[in-house]
Amino acid sequence: MQRDDYLETAVRDVLTADEAAADRRIGHAALLLATAGASDAADRLVTQWHAVTGRPTSVLADDAVRARAWAMLFEARGDRPQWADALVPLDLDAEEQAHQALLARRVSDLDGLFDGSPVAGAVSALAPERPDPVRDALAAADLDAWAALVETHPNPDVATLAATRPLAAPLTAGADPLGLGTEWPDQCAGALIAALRERHPTGPASLPELIAAILRLRGQRAPAPTPPADLAATEHRLGFRLPDDYREFLKIADGLPADVVFPRLLPARELRADGAVVIVSDPATVLLTHTGDNWRAVEVDLTYGSTAHDSFRALLEHHHRLLEASA
Repeated sequence: MQRDDYLETAVRDVLTADEAAADRRIGHAALLLATAGASDAADRLVTQWHAVTGRPTSVLADDAVRARAWAMLFEARGDRPQWADALVPLDLDAEEQAHQALLARRVSDLDGLFDGSPVAGAVSALAPERPDPVRDALAAADLDAWAALVETHPNPDVATLAATRPLAAPLTAGADPLGLGTEWPDQCAGALIAALRERHPTGPASLPELIAAILRLRGQRAPAPTPPADLAATEHRLGFRLPDDYREFLKIADGLPADVVFPRLLPARELRADGAVVIVSDPATVLLTHTGDNWRAVEVDLTYGSTAHDSFRALLEHHHRLLEASA
């Protein structure tokens, strides 16, 4: 499995696929992270999915194998996260027996081809069967063999992996059979949570509420509002009126302190302009640009490329979503 390709596809699915497909993607990603020993990242992803969609977390374990997978992982880690309260408790000994029977079942090239058809049973009975090396590797609790067999698969069957009881303990301990590494699970969870919040936008209704929410997530206090005289003097110095949403921002807070990933927003008296561009941060990575009465906010990133937002408020809303995703 190629990590970057997986994440790119997963983000696209969460943003654009139908609800059922997006939910399946989140469920797969959460199990993928859990089987890499990143239980915290998996829990954060599921919790945020539930928060933004409002759907029960049981949706992510709506078939026998996925339900079994989570149960085995919870047993191995020694606790059940709060989001798992919606999952039905299972008899793990009975589930282990059922899973071993699944792993021992031989497969046919016609499996699934006629699902739902009256002839499915007859075809299944007549079709030649063969061993499944992936299931055989799991039945033998051979993580290295399993990883080698699924190495090129874009979406490895991590549910069947996690549901294999003898493997749950090494998986939760960080065996990481797919080689995802220690940093990628948090990056994956963060990117998918940001995509979820893009798909299901929520947030404070007013600009004062938005600024208060940003500062609360940062653990910071708001500066005092911009004195009216400073705002008037700044606009006189610049030679034009600032956009309405940015003026409203200044009347709430005279700039904002920096945080880990966002620069300091300048107080009104420190604003400076270069033609149609107003520099509103230090370092100069947040800009307001205008053509006539049309204003946009731009975040400059020399490494990953600049991002344009339709307004200054839209930039703050984007920053708020990123803070929520990393909370």
